Amino acid sequence: MSRAAPNRRAGWIERPDARIRYEITGEGPAIVFAHGLGGCLFSWWQQVAHFAPRYTCVTFSHRGFFPSTAPAGGPDPAEYAADVAALVDELGLGEIRMVCQSMGGWSGVEYALLRPGRVKALVLAATTGSLDPRQMPEPERSRLAPWSKESAEARAALLARNILPATGARMAEEQPALFQLYTHINGLTQGFDREVVRARLHAARTRPPASFAAAGTPVLFVPSEEDVVIPPFAPQAMAPLIPGARVSPLPRAGHSGHFERAAAFNAKVEAFFAEVGA
Repeated sequence: MSRAAPNRRAGWIERPDARIRYEITGEGPAIVFAHGLGGCLFSWWQQVAHFAPRYTCVTFSHRGFFPSTAPAGGPDPAEYAADVAALVDELGLGEIRMVCQSMGGWSGVEYALLRPGRVKALVLAATTGSLDPRQMPEPERSRLAPWSKESAEARAALLARNILPATGARMAEEQPALFQLYTHINGLTQGFDREVVRARLHAARTRPPASFAAAGTPVLFVPSEEDVVIPPFAPQAMAPLIPGARVSPLPRAGHSGHFERAAAFNAKVEAFFAEVGA
């Protein structure tokens, strides 16, 4: 017997200085997905396909990322949480779950702190968001400087091979079609310097890890084992400082593990939602 595809609709949120594009697929409790610096709302196609039969999946493009717009000065991550709040209010979502990757972690952490108790579950994939690894406890804190040097060298070597550091070598070599799709999605966004946005993100990463307790939100960190963008050992050091935090690493995956190892990633998210009753 054939089954109907999940309902889908799309629209725009009008902000004072930007237009935010969103898509909604499926029905049920709401999950809001926040993409990384190399993505847009299309980045979550494998998660939407998995979760839409049971959840309302809301994907959006951060300001400035295709096809959303941004002010002339480019996207400012300081506005991301307010954009998420506007999206949640406009769509009448109420309590939400958030799944965030890389840059999207800044949106998730800051929104959860902006509205304590309103995020029923937060997934931080290959990110600590605005929680500062430089303030994590030892011995992991001492690993940060050598890792930063090694990761910079690794990123330069990948770029020399025409491989985006956000994909990593394994995706390019083992899943070339997926690598090409990621590269195309990355290329849709034009018109501003992403390194400027990256610098703004790093400048805003100042919160002590323990400060996230104020959000009242259970959090699952999903670090990617082969990440050369965000230190994969940071979540293990941060989690004991945050009530309700868990860590579940994604093996054999680069920075975009949700894209590269979607089935394993989705299973981790689903188990976490079930555990916390989300």
